Amino acid sequence: MRDSAVTGMAALRYLSATVELLAATLMLRSGRVGTAVSINAVLGLFGPTMFVVVSAVGIWGLAQGNQVHWARLALIFTGVLMVVYGSTR
Repeated sequence: MRDSAVTGMAALRYLSATVELLAATLMLRSGRVGTAVSINAVLGLFGPTMFVVVSAVGIWGLAQGNQVHWARLALIFTGVLMVVYGSTR
């Protein structure tokens, strides 16, 4: 039986991939650089948000299963925040 956190993480990644493919299709259909740049800007916000959400689901799953000590969970969460911070600078 699969862990519900793993199922949730995979479902969110499928959603993310679907949004990315939809955005690429919209860029091609628009045929305009300005529109493509606007769509890409939205994706620039969407990607890190999905990263944080999927990571949060994974961390929640680890915490629920008591598989990882709370200090290690804090380090993982700090690492996720540092990746997001680094990607915005």
